[in-house]
Amino acid sequence: MISAGDFRNGITLEIEGNVYQILEFQHVKPGKGAAFVRTKLKNIINGGVVEKTFRPTEKFPAARIDRVDMQYLYSDGDLFHFMNTETFDQIALNADDIGDALKFVKENEMVKICSYNGNVFAVEPPLFVELEITDTEPGFKGDTATGATKPATVETGAVVSVPLFVEQGDKIKIDTRTGEYLSRV
Repeated sequence: MISAGDFRNGITLEIEGNVYQILEFQHVKPGKGAAFVRTKLKNIINGGVVEKTFRPTEKFPAARIDRVDMQYLYSDGDLFHFMNTETFDQIALNADDIGDALKFVKENEMVKICSYNGNVFAVEPPLFVELEITDTEPGFKGDTATGATKPATVETGAVVSVPLFVEQGDKIKIDTRTGEYLSRV
């Protein structure tokens, strides 16, 4: 059990039957009245963010989130198949559970599968990936003073904004959290 007075960013809790992760918290001691804890919580199952206040003495059970490294094998239709590389157990998740998580992930790459009580709620791609550009327009010489960008399609089918000097066939490094181009490889 974790009391509201011990809240920290990133802690996952079970509150009223839902699983929340603490995004922000603030201990407030007004001049008049009792102290309280103001929080911003993210429901990890559906992604919704709520703001709640608690008395510092309120206690909540910690939620145990399992993160397992798995290899993304392939997709067929609406199902995406993953394998645990230690036990060789395979699971299939539908497109609703995946969302945009695999936008920058190629087959046979490692991802983290997040579950709570055996129910998978998220797939975390690696923070950075290296992908080859399959389609982009050529950049024009001398048009670099403005820091201009152009759209480029990578081998997974996702579209990324890249600088004008990047050309088709180049390998680039992408931040999967923001979808931003980082550098050429």
